[in-house]
Amino acid sequence: LPACRDSRLFTQDLHFDEVPVRLYLPKGPSASKRRGVIFFHGGSGMFGSIRSYERTCQYIARKSDSVVVSVGYRLSPELKYPAQTLDCLAATLHFLKTAEKYGVDPDRIIVCGDSAGGTYAAGVCQELVNRRDIPKIRAQVLIYPFLQALNFNLPSYQKNAFLALFSRERAISFLLKYLQKDCSMKEAILAGSHVPESMNLKYRKWINPDLIPEVFRLGYKPPLPAPFLLQVHKETKEMLETRISPLLAEDAVVCCLPDTCIITCEHDVLRDDGLLYKKRLEDNNVRVTWHHVDKGFH
Repeated sequence: LPACRDSRLFTQDLHFDEVPVRLYLPKGPSASKRRGVIFFHGGSGMFGSIRSYERTCQYIARKSDSVVVSVGYRLSPELKYPAQTLDCLAATLHFLKTAEKYGVDPDRIIVCGDSAGGTYAAGVCQELVNRRDIPKIRAQVLIYPFLQALNFNLPSYQKNAFLALFSRERAISFLLKYLQKDCSMKEAILAGSHVPESMNLKYRKWINPDLIPEVFRLGYKPPLPAPFLLQVHKETKEMLETRISPLLAEDAVVCCLPDTCIITCEHDVLRDDGLLYKKRLEDNNVRVTWHHVDKGFH
């Protein structure tokens, strides 16, 4: 898309701790310090940019009268995982420490992201829960986020398996390409052969179709058990780290997370990731606002 400057906003390209960002600041006067929004774009860690999300960030800045920081984290494969998460974390820390310089109340800053950007937003919040030297993140907004690579046979994955826009096969392929892994392992991961039984048992309390409301389980068929493949597990074990799979974080971390808004779409393989995270947060007494787009796509 061509550049589209908004006359109602000041726009400035900066670097936060060497990470490129674009800052959108409403031009109108403000009686007090504004809220801040740190935005991480989607694109599976391989696509997307500040430029491609410009209109989205401009809209957020105008409608919420907030200062929006759009983060241009480095992409894979040029920069290998976890460079993307580390860039998002570095930019967030910089903004939390310097917010007042941009007329922002440091106690009213949220992180927001869609798809893989939602993964980064969730991961940043988890990594900062125990920091006492910086302001607390006020809230996280997760827009159809990818939150777990343990089970690709949840009801939403089955229902939307062959959806043209973002199929189950494509979701796994993107993840493997993002991590620079051999895509020939796709079928084994789809079957769940990358997860040892001990891990399946440990995380069943959090990632389980039975935890999803019945209305979202219509037509679901439990998959047949698949043999564990040690070599596939060794090759893909990064998938089960909390930076890729925030749903696997321990309760001691989850209970400290900020207020959360989760947006899910019905026609989306990632729908159940959001539903399961919603339940986990609520079970840990975190306040959650949930919006479900019944006719929405990823």
